[in-house]
Amino acid sequence: MDPAATPVSRLTRLAIKWWLKRRANFALLFNRNLQAIQAMRAMLRVDPADVYARSALGNLYARTGDPSAAINEFRELVAIHPAHADSWFNLGFLYDQRDELADAERCFRRAVELRPSLDRAWYGLGLVLIRQERLEEAIVTLQRNIKLQPMSPYGYYQLGMTYHHLGRSREAWKMYEKLTQFEPKYAATLKRDLEQTKPQAASIDSRTTEDTSVEAM
Repeated sequence: MDPAATPVSRLTRLAIKWWLKRRANFALLFNRNLQAIQAMRAMLRVDPADVYARSALGNLYARTGDPSAAINEFRELVAIHPAHADSWFNLGFLYDQRDELADAERCFRRAVELRPSLDRAWYGLGLVLIRQERLEEAIVTLQRNIKLQPMSPYGYYQLGMTYHHLGRSREAWKMYEKLTQFEPKYAATLKRDLEQTKPQAASIDSRTTEDTSVEAM
């Protein structure tokens, strides 16, 4: 009989969760995804509110190509833990990947409301706004991103291109100058795109600039 299905005391429940978490991590180490899913599901039967199990399960579904199942897990998680900013970010990222921009924006906004220091949520929100051609709003969010993450080139690149598409050339080239100080490769890319891209919001493909992935808690 599955120990996770039996009524247990709090101490016993904690011991079972510890054992199941080890089993899940061991399975993930050897890419045994089905075993990992089974162990996480067992953890959730012991404790449906367990943040680790729900997040890890959502991430695993996302990595193995089942975004609908991943979304369901993160939706369940934020329903149980509405103040868990990382889960709102992950949910926003998944919606963004499905081009469900209104839902992605809502989730990213909730994430930064809960944790204003969550730089990747500001970045994600900026990309979603760019894709909706709301460039003035995107500038505000990208400025927050680079303030929180001053050594990451992605925010500078997107901010530079957004300024460019708004016709704010001087500010766009300032972003290039910033990048030359710590990331010459991205500076060269921005320089090329500023010189070769017409100032049209529709020409921005924000999804190809950074390889971002859903992150567990």
